Amino acid sequence: MRLAFITHEPFYPPSGGGSAEAIYLVQELAKRGHEVRIFCPKVLDPEKVRQQFGVHLHEFQTWQMGRYTSFRNFKYLLYPFFLQRMVESHARRTKFDLILSQHAISAVAAGRLKQTLQVPVVMNFLDYLTGFMETWPAYLAPPPVLRALKKFELSLPLKHQADAVLTVSDTLADYFADTGYERKRILPIYYGYDAALFPFSEANVRNSQPGPPKIAMHGSLDHHHLRTIALEAIEHVVRSQPNVIFKFVGHRTDALQNFLQQVARRVPSAKIETTGFVPYNEVARHLANASIGIVPYEESTGTHCAFVAKIVEYLALGLPVVSTPLNSALRYFKSEPMVRFSKFTGASFGEGILSWLREPPEGRYDLARAASERVRNELDWSRISKNAIDFVEKTFQASH
Repeated sequence: MRLAFITHEPFYPPSGGGSAEAIYLVQELAKRGHEVRIFCPKVLDPEKVRQQFGVHLHEFQTWQMGRYTSFRNFKYLLYPFFLQRMVESHARRTKFDLILSQHAISAVAAGRLKQTLQVPVVMNFLDYLTGFMETWPAYLAPPPVLRALKKFELSLPLKHQADAVLTVSDTLADYFADTGYERKRILPIYYGYDAALFPFSEANVRNSQPGPPKIAMHGSLDHHHLRTIALEAIEHVVRSQPNVIFKFVGHRTDALQNFLQQVARRVPSAKIETTGFVPYNEVARHLANASIGIVPYEESTGTHCAFVAKIVEYLALGLPVVSTPLNSALRYFKSEPMVRFSKFTGASFGEGILSWLREPPEGRYDLARAASERVRNELDWSRISKNAIDFVEKTFQASH
């Protein structure tokens, strides 16, 4: 096949969140001999990317795109129309056999391209993007506008008669099926991790590092990650164990800055560490001295649909986890003893952290190793990518 692989995020290096998945899907496609043409925002070293991944690269350069760019949401709304034109322009000279879109933003362009180019389309939804915005401040996501956006996002596969849909979770697959889109055309592929970058560490599990316990969280650190639950949890933990350190690994977003200001006002004695932006291949190093990994997401449709990469990566390293009871995570990890689910309250979440701190880490070594092996066997990117591209190839064959 000759594929147009379209995304709203710079392809390489990964910028956080779901962006890491793209490189592994493309590697699997290239390994199978498919010709991959990537349409994405400008990357740092395009020639290196072309050579490293064996792809054709077509960059959007009209304005800066990225997870942390200014006026991000406004740019995201406009980008699909420019992306569509880019692909159509190249399609006049190069016939595509299939369009594979990443995330909802490029799915908008993919749906329109199906109509204009008359080629099969596979939409890959790594989250329910607008569902996350339920926990955003009202001035950023006015409720009437948000309701329309959520309905629009879920309608994309049915409206454009996408040939197949990949989803990050069983929960998100259910939402698309509820719109009337055929369930047999939907494949939940979950979200993986690179086992080579997140190795199991005996020293990490036994928590032999000197100094006070360290509670770590990494990722894109957006509004739905850090609000009331995280704030009240820190207060609850510090009241009981004032020496505990909370470490946030990731870009100092506006959401994180605002959250840290709230912590300073409400829990001035809290000990906080931040790293700033960390490339995906260096995240594990910053988690190496942590005692616990946390996922204090607020409740929303988006977070219930998310298959949280943080949980997978914490388990891979051997860290115990505390998470709010997100539906997709509960469905997959409900029997995993290394993951403890709180209620959607700060006190409950904080108590989950304290429950791990009260236990000697040596006693959970076997559980930690078993959890690490499970995610390596089930969720390494090689397994995720194989399942996804098998489905893409079957979709292409069925269309012909």
